[in-house]
Amino acid sequence: MMQAVCVDVPGGPENLLLRSVPRPQPKDGEVLIKVHATALNRADLLQRRGLYPPPPGESDIIGLEVAGTVDTLGPGVKKGWKPDDRVMALLCGGGYAEYVAVPEQLLMHVPPNLTLCQAAAIPEAWLTAFQLLVFVAQVKEGEVVLAHAGASGVGTAAVQLVRLFGVVPVVTAGSPEKLKMAESLGAAAGFNYKEESFAQGVHDFTGGKGANVILDCVGGSNWEQNVSSLAVDGRWVLYGTMGGRAVEGDLLGKLLSKRGHLLCSLLRSRSLQYKAELVEAFSQTVLPHFSEQGAFLKPVIDSTFNLESIAEAHGHMEANKNTGKIVINVIPQETQ
Repeated sequence: MMQAVCVDVPGGPENLLLRSVPRPQPKDGEVLIKVHATALNRADLLQRRGLYPPPPGESDIIGLEVAGTVDTLGPGVKKGWKPDDRVMALLCGGGYAEYVAVPEQLLMHVPPNLTLCQAAAIPEAWLTAFQLLVFVAQVKEGEVVLAHAGASGVGTAAVQLVRLFGVVPVVTAGSPEKLKMAESLGAAAGFNYKEESFAQGVHDFTGGKGANVILDCVGGSNWEQNVSSLAVDGRWVLYGTMGGRAVEGDLLGKLLSKRGHLLCSLLRSRSLQYKAELVEAFSQTVLPHFSEQGAFLKPVIDSTFNLESIAEAHGHMEANKNTGKIVINVIPQETQ
């Protein structure tokens, strides 16, 4: 048996219950991870409310990423993983627990200079940002990328990746503190969407040319400013709808006049093969930059909570208080 966070009735953070459930057994090609830490994602809040169920056949325990150590290997594991290896992994679910079974293709080695708490902040946010920039938008050196929610987990990863790829990042965020954080990571400009038009800010920054790529987790409420911010032949990448799904007005006409591309992407529902290729590409091209001398990349952690305080952690994210990732220590830090 193991401790895990369960949701019997969809609803608020108070509906998150910690209890004993059967420990998963690794199937063919899977590795059982002893979880040291997991991290929150916006999708977790939706799943808790019953609005984002796991893909068929996947664990109904919330949690899309973990870091920990290899516990046992299932039959047919080929990649040379060994017990006690420090690993981090992308999941379809199951992260809010003491153990999780993961296809071996979705495991990554934890960079030697990072703690497992820091590593838990990498898989979902950094693989999402990498996927959006490289697989979906196919960003090119010298372009300008506008990232909404620039101080979020995905936003702080995107700013650093954009700089790594020789591209220029600009961001939006909802407070001066969040903008300052994004700029400390390399954002060339930042716009407080609560106080100013980010479309005007992008226009001024680019000399009227606009952003070549927009990473958008907001959706509906931003569409007019997004189209206004977009460069001719630009790529608007939608990966969330925190600002609503409905659109009123001349979206198609305005997008057509820019010859704009609207690209939509999710990660959780992708095939194992797609995720395996994403993890492999990220491991080869990005992961080494976390551990090089004067490491260029770093996960940004807002706060840490213990598993018993998971409801408080969800409330912290729902109040939009976080700058960077919220990490949950499944094993208290002093014993890791």
